[in-house]
Amino acid sequence: MPPRFTPARVRADRRYRTLDKYRFIVGFLILPLAFYAVFVISPFFQAIYYSFTDWAGGATANFVGFDNYVKMWNDEKFWSSVQTSLLLLVFVPVVTLALGIFFAYMITAGGRHRRGEAVSGVVGSSFYKVVYFFPQVLSIALIAVVWQQVYSSRSGLLNGLLGEVGLGSLEQRWLGGDYKLGLFATMAVIAWSFVGFYVVLFSAAMGAIPKDIYEAALLDGAGRGATFFRVTLPLIWDTVRTGWIYMGIQALDAFAVVLIMVPGHVLKVTPVYLYERFREGQFGYATAIGVVLLVLSMAFTLIVMRIGRRETIEY
Repeated sequence: MPPRFTPARVRADRRYRTLDKYRFIVGFLILPLAFYAVFVISPFFQAIYYSFTDWAGGATANFVGFDNYVKMWNDEKFWSSVQTSLLLLVFVPVVTLALGIFFAYMITAGGRHRRGEAVSGVVGSSFYKVVYFFPQVLSIALIAVVWQQVYSSRSGLLNGLLGEVGLGSLEQRWLGGDYKLGLFATMAVIAWSFVGFYVVLFSAAMGAIPKDIYEAALLDGAGRGATFFRVTLPLIWDTVRTGWIYMGIQALDAFAVVLIMVPGHVLKVTPVYLYERFREGQFGYATAIGVVLLVLSMAFTLIVMRIGRRETIEY
């Protein structure tokens, strides 16, 4: 009688189990992937197609080649909007992530050393998390309306506060006049609205770091600064890089904040310029602008992934 478990039979059994496993995976994912392909991937290809047409919203869309992109290349208003969007893309993530990391570190490890604890947060750290996260529960449109009133040159809270403390000479038309002031005001609002999310995100990442690592650093005589730059930041770097990408995409958008809060003659970002072209019925040209925004987002993501790549530290 031949042996029950021969090498050939074992290999056949392994192949069968592997095939059965992949059947289960495909059967489980096929419906979600189909929905994703229809409602997410398909619109991307449709947008790329319409960017090469003169579509004006009707039933016909004539193929015009690269005419929309040539028009875009010679459009000074488009390049002005791109310049503003790129400034937001560069500076807003840096400010937002820096504040998020600082506040998260203070909440997680910035308090006084307590007996039996290598690191501890400041007193009331849980309350601070709620306060920092509060803007995340508000809609971005509501945030823009509120800050529009804060920046108002007539009855705004900011100018009123400056006047009350004897700094009336610093009162400005924050949104209605100078481009730089409008850009600064927009950056401040975007950073304020998103910093709470990163405080919670980075706090969770820092809280996952084993306390033994901090204890070893303290035994070696490392201060707070050295502990942060040599222990905390390297261990949460993957989270920081992911947050950098996400915040950059949010800054590149900035549609609702600029459209609602800032007058169009002062500041205009590329998504707002795209919306105006749609409103005028230039759907093909607006779609081409959207494709350029997609390319900018992907290029930014690849750059951050490239320059932020480091060897993964396991603990």
